[in-house]
Amino acid sequence: MSAIIEVRQVSKAFGSLNVINDCSIQVEQGSITGLIGPNGAGKSTLFNLIAGTFAPDSGSIWYQGQDITSIPANQLFHRGLLRTFQIAQEFSHMSALENLMMVPPQKGESLFNTWFRPSDVRAQEAEVREKALEVIEFVGLAHVKNELAGNLSGGQKKLLELGRTMMVDAKVVLLDEIAAGVNRTLLQDLIRNIQRLNTERGYTFLVIEHDMDMIAQLCDPVIVLAQGSVMMEGTIQEIQEDKSVIEAYFGNDAH
Repeated sequence: MSAIIEVRQVSKAFGSLNVINDCSIQVEQGSITGLIGPNGAGKSTLFNLIAGTFAPDSGSIWYQGQDITSIPANQLFHRGLLRTFQIAQEFSHMSALENLMMVPPQKGESLFNTWFRPSDVRAQEAEVREKALEVIEFVGLAHVKNELAGNLSGGQKKLLELGRTMMVDAKVVLLDEIAAGVNRTLLQDLIRNIQRLNTERGYTFLVIEHDMDMIAQLCDPVIVLAQGSVMMEGTIQEIQEDKSVIEAYFGNDAH
């Protein structure tokens, strides 16, 4: 495998608070890589740097062999680098199906096309709807496709957010605490869908997660972040047995 994402000696501070400190990681193409660490380790900030939400103070970020350090999030989205959020960001007053249909750019957004190319607009809308129906079936939400997204459970919203990544040509998906607020049954659905997207469609995942059972099921390798830097990388078993990792999580009194 080759690295699809490379973070090279990146640092980021907010005022006097250094959040990311000379951090370097690689995410191999086709992997499901875990990113763990104690609260305040800088995991979400690192995600935001990779996704283009923030620019690093120093260092560089590379995607598919290209320097993307100064490229904003909306442009990276169209290059197939997407992220989800710990709190799902659905359009609550639209149906689940409509939420999926909102993701791809559409010809109907242009007034010119609406007036002078209505047949093209209708044809594309039909294609987008067909794809949305396929996606909502894939993630197991077909039974609530017409339900307002705001009425879905926390787990269903996470499944919907995963489905939104399928509405574009996703290559890398950054999953931020996708297990948070999800019941165990729907969590297994999420895990299966992530594994299927990885094996059947070639998605690469970088996963921030506190649920170690989920990390153990999904991720290899696992990267441990502490105080904004990489502490170690390895299998989940190696990490769970490492004394320095245990101390970082639980302090000097850990046994």
